[in-house]
This record gives sequence, C-alpha cells and structure tokens, in this order.
Amino acid sequence: MSISEQKSPELSAISVSQLNRKVKQLLEQGLTRLWIEGEISNLARPASGHLYFTLKDDGAQVRAAFFRQRQRGPNIGLKNGDKVLAYGRVGLYEPRGDYQLIVERVEPAGEGALKREFDKLKRKLQAEGLFDDALKQPLPALPSRIGVITSPTGAAIRDILSVLRRRFPAIPVTIYPSAVQGDAAPGELLAALNLAVQRDECDVLLLTRGGGSLEDLWAFNDETLARAIVSCPIPLISAVGHEVDFTIADFVADVRAPTPSGAAEIAVPDSQDILRNVNALALRIGRLGRRALEDRAQTLDWLGRRLLQGSPAASVARQADRLREYQGRLRAAVRDQLAERNEQLHALHNTVLQHSPAIRIERLISRNNTLTQRLAAAGTRSVADLGHRLRLAAKGLHAVSPLATLDRGYAIVTDAENGRALLSTGKLKPGDEVHARLHDGEFLASVRKILK
Repeated sequence: MSISEQKSPELSAISVSQLNRKVKQLLEQGLTRLWIEGEISNLARPASGHLYFTLKDDGAQVRAAFFRQRQRGPNIGLKNGDKVLAYGRVGLYEPRGDYQLIVERVEPAGEGALKREFDKLKRKLQAEGLFDDALKQPLPALPSRIGVITSPTGAAIRDILSVLRRRFPAIPVTIYPSAVQGDAAPGELLAALNLAVQRDECDVLLLTRGGGSLEDLWAFNDETLARAIVSCPIPLISAVGHEVDFTIADFVADVRAPTPSGAAEIAVPDSQDILRNVNALALRIGRLGRRALEDRAQTLDWLGRRLLQGSPAASVARQADRLREYQGRLRAAVRDQLAERNEQLHALHNTVLQHSPAIRIERLISRNNTLTQRLAAAGTRSVADLGHRLRLAAKGLHAVSPLATLDRGYAIVTDAENGRALLSTGKLKPGDEVHARLHDGEFLASVRKILK
C-alpha cells in the first residue's frame, strides 16, 4: 500500500458537525410534517417557556421540543402520563446528534382523532347529498303514536315523557330500548330503528340521549346508522346531547332538536292550544249554524208572505199594517216636533235668563260689593300710607321748627302791634313794645335802649 493510499481516508473524512448537518438535511427533506401518537414523559419546563419531553409507546420513544411561540390554549397544561397527538416535523439537534420531533401542535389523543374522523364522515355524506333539505320529511301535525329510540334508564327518556305528559298526555309512546354509549351502541341503535320501521306503528320517531363528550356521543356518528336514518320512511327527530353538541345523526335526520325536551316539544303540539282552537272552532260552527238557521227561517217567512199576498185577507192585513205604520210615523213625527219645540223653548228660557234684569242686578251687586271691599282696602292702605308720611313730615318739620329752637334757650321776638318777627334792631326805637315767646310762655317788654 502506498503512502498516498494511506492518507486518502483522512483527506476524504468529514467532521461530526458536517455529518450531523447532512443527516439533519436528509431528515427534514425526506420526512414531511406528520402526526405522532404517544405518551408524554420526562416533561421539562425551563424558564424560557419552551417545553421538552419524550413521546413513547410500548416499544420506542422519541425526544420532542415544543417551542413557546407555538403553544396555544390548553397545551401549556400538559403533564407526564398524558396521551397526546403531536403534529410537527422531524429534525436533528446537531450539538448532540439527537434527532427529535419539533412539535407545532398538540391535541389530546382519542378526541382529536375522533374529531378528524367525524369531519371526514361529515364531508363524505354531505358530498353525497344526504344532508339536503329535499330529503327531509315533514313532521305530522298531530301524531297518533310516538316512538323513542334511547336508553330506557337514561335521563333523556324521563325528560321526554315529562314533556309529553304535560303537552299531550293522550298520545301513546313506544320506547325502543337501545344502548346509547359504548362499542355495542351503534348496532343496537340501528336494530331499534329497523324494528320501529318494521312495526310501522308510530307517526314520528325520536332518536335521543343526554349530553356527554364527543366520545360519549360517538355511537350517533356511525355511517351505517346515518344511512338508515336517511332511508327511514318515518319522520325522525334527532336530539343528541345538549344544544352545542352536533352528531352525524343531527345532520341526516328530518329535524334536529337542541335537547331531548326540545324534541318532545317539537313532536307534539300543546293540548291546551288545541283545546283552545277546538273551542274557538266550536263557537264559530255554532255561530254559522245559527246564522244558517236564521237565514232558512227568514226565507221560509218570505215564502209564506208571498203565499199570503194574493188573498183578500192578506190585502186587508197589508192595509192594516200600512195604517199602523202611518200611525207610528205620525206619532214619531209629533214626538220629534214636540222634542224640537221643547229644545227651542229651553234655549229661549236660557237666553231670557241670561238677559234678565234680576240676574244683571245680582251681578252688579256682586261687583259693587267687590269694588266696595277693594275701595275699603285701598282707603285703609291710603290712610295708613298718609299717616306714615305725616309722621315722617312732622318729624322733619319738628327738626326745623322754631319751637325746637326755643327748647334750646332761644326766644322769638315780634312786633307787639303787628306780630311781625323782628329780624333787625334797625326798625326799633326806645319805647317800642315787643312780644317775646319762650319755650314755656310769652311776655311783653318795652325797649329801653338800642345797642349796636
């Protein structure tokens, strides 16, 4: 072996990183995204928010990584031991050389698969036209017998019987017992439906059960049962679960009810409503009968009158009737004239009363009394106002009165002859008599000397 041949393996060798990178490319290009079912173990929740766990079954296991940005809804509640369906792509973690599943979505095992199977069957039957309204049969207005396909011990049958007894207890009910949950339920439901069709004793059938999970209601998603419901010659109401629950039976049935009680209310009318309608119809028939009898009696009377019209007695009777009619019309006319004259007289009487002097005098007296009262009140107010003004004026006059000056020690001097007030000594001469008034009296004095 030459030296060059011994060195060739080293020259053609690749690194571990290159190997892992090639393997990663092969895995990611060779495998598309897929669903994997398994049990969660070794679940780890680091602070980053990512989830790392192992999916295992009885024979193998695979690592899985569920990154935080992919997590939605209830996925964060995963725990060890959960059986799940994980959707994602296969990749390789190059630093360790471990291949793993990069999870993009997680669903609980069982229900997720059932939901996909349900959607697949729904699309299939819908594409075949089994949901079309043209296949739906109308329900009878008043069934003579009602058939119920359900469990005889469940809550649904108790609710249905209770509603039927309340709304229309006279309608008999036949129960076709069947399991409504479990592996045997689809076959029993189909057998009960075939038995009801074979007996042909009911006008309407109720296929029903109470609420539950998708797995609990799965018996009503059976394809064979769905096709039997479509071909059933008896109108069928499906009432499976609660209002939010839907099964294939609901889509293929003639009518879907939200609940078992709702199905019972749809199946039969309210007997009280029917009784009220019957009573109304009876009253109408009675009125129509009486009206028909009255019409026939009137026709008979008319024919009898025509028969009697040709006889002399009928002519005399007609004249007598006409005379009585004229008398009645005359009395009515007299009564009307008297009533009219009475009304006119009453109106004239009222007019006379309105223009009567006595009434006018009473009105004037009343008005005079009112004016007198108003005048007295005005006089009182005027006198009071004048008295107040007089007191104010007297007070002001007193303030400037000479008498008030006298009270302070002054005197008023007047000429004794003419009583004029002396305002200056220029008009006085010795020997003149003057009159002086003080605050408590008066006196006469003689001028002895004029002082300037």
